[in-house]
Amino acid sequence: MARRSRRVFSTLPALRWLGTRGVRVVRVERVERVERVERVERGGTGAPSGEWLTTGSGPGTILYLHGGGYLSCSPVTHRPITAGLARLSGLRVFSLDYRLAPEHRYPAALDDAFAAYRWLLERLRLPAGSIALAGDSAGGGLALGVLLRARDAGTALPACAVCFSPWTDLAGTGDISHAPARRCAMFYAGNLTEFASAYLGDASPRDAHASPVYADLAGLPPVLLQVGSTELLLDDARRVHEKITLAGGASTLDVFDGVFHCWQMLDGVVPESRVALTRAAAFLREHVARP
Repeated sequence: MARRSRRVFSTLPALRWLGTRGVRVVRVERVERVERVERVERGGTGAPSGEWLTTGSGPGTILYLHGGGYLSCSPVTHRPITAGLARLSGLRVFSLDYRLAPEHRYPAALDDAFAAYRWLLERLRLPAGSIALAGDSAGGGLALGVLLRARDAGTALPACAVCFSPWTDLAGTGDISHAPARRCAMFYAGNLTEFASAYLGDASPRDAHASPVYADLAGLPPVLLQVGSTELLLDDARRVHEKITLAGGASTLDVFDGVFHCWQMLDGVVPESRVALTRAAAFLREHVARP
C-alpha cells in the first residue's frame, strides 16, 4: 500500500514545474517569484530535513507539513502549495521532510514536526509569533498535533495555523453520508482505515495527538480550515472547527463547493486553487508578526 500511495499521490513533474514556475534550486531569475529553493539535509547541526522556499521580501516563517496519508509525498511533491504560499504571503516557508510510515510509525511524524518547530524557536531563535504552521490532509492533522503537543509541553505557541482538508479523525467516526464513495475523487472511506492502520501500528486511533478531533482544543492560536463540500474529510474539519469555537478559540471554516481533496495543489490550473491560497495567505499575513 505504501508503494502504491507513493506512486499515485506523487505530483506530476509538469505540475511541480507549473506551481514553481520561475523557480530553480538555489536561485531563480525573477524577483517576487519564489527566489530560492534551498535543500536542508538532516545532519550534525540538529537541522531537520526539508527545504526553504523564499521570495526574499516578507517577514515571518511558515512551517509546512505535507500530506500523503503519513505514507507518501514529500516537500518536492508539495511545491505547488508551498511555493504558492511563499509567493502570495511574502513569508518564507520551511517544508519539512518528516519520516514516513510504515517504516516509521506514529509518533515519528509528530516527533519530527515538533522537533522542527522547536528548531525554529531554539536554534534559529525565531519568536513564536513570527511562525505559522500549515499543512494539508495528514499534514493538516499533524499541524494540529504540533499545536497540542506544544501547548501541553508549555512551549510557546505559533501565531496561527492553516489546515487544508485536515485528517483529524484516524478512527473514522465522522459523518461521511454527505460524500458517497464515488463523489470523493481522491479515495474511498476504506482507504482511510488502511492508511490509519499503516501509520498507527499498535497506537490508538483515538490518541488525541494523532486524532486532534478527540483532544481538548482550548488554548490554541487562530486556525483556518479549508475543505471541499463533498470530501470524505469534511466532517473532520467541521468537528475541529466546532470544538475550537466551543472552547473559546478562534477558528475559520472555509468550505468550497465542488472541489476535490487538496485542490490547492493545482494552483495555476484550477481557479479555486488560487482563491484558496490567496485567502490562506491573507490569513497568514494578518496573524504572523515581524520577527
